[in-house]
Amino acid sequence: MYKHRLIIIGLISNLLVSSCEKEERDTELPEIIMTGAEHFPQNCDTVYIGESFTFRALFTDNYELGSYSIDIHHNFDHHSHSTDVADCQMDPVKTPVNPFLFIEQFDIPEGLKEYNANRVIDIPEGADSGDYHLMVRLTDRTGWQAIRGISIKILERP
Repeated sequence: MYKHRLIIIGLISNLLVSSCEKEERDTELPEIIMTGAEHFPQNCDTVYIGESFTFRALFTDNYELGSYSIDIHHNFDHHSHSTDVADCQMDPVKTPVNPFLFIEQFDIPEGLKEYNANRVIDIPEGADSGDYHLMVRLTDRTGWQAIRGISIKILERP
């Protein structure tokens, strides 16, 4: 009987101690920084049909970065999901004929809390010119996600 009490007391003590231990949890969103002079494009910038541009942004997280995606799609109907406070001058509403569309996801090397993203993006000949959105989604290793949306123009070079 005495052995059973000791075993029960030991189990209860073990349970109490293990339940008091706090597991460190990530509760912060990662951050997308696209406002420095070295970052491109920024809200209201222009890129050109038939040319490439280099997307540059800084990603940070308190724990560990995971992956990011870039989504560029037309805004010919003037819908909105910009996260920037400044409005850009818009072209008149129009119907797309051959709109440019770019959606790609990229992994960030493991163990990083800071990452400078550099991706070359080609704008093909024949793409519709006009208003576009560039959306960046950044996910950290624990699943938190940050989103940044800006407006850009895709135009023929004068």
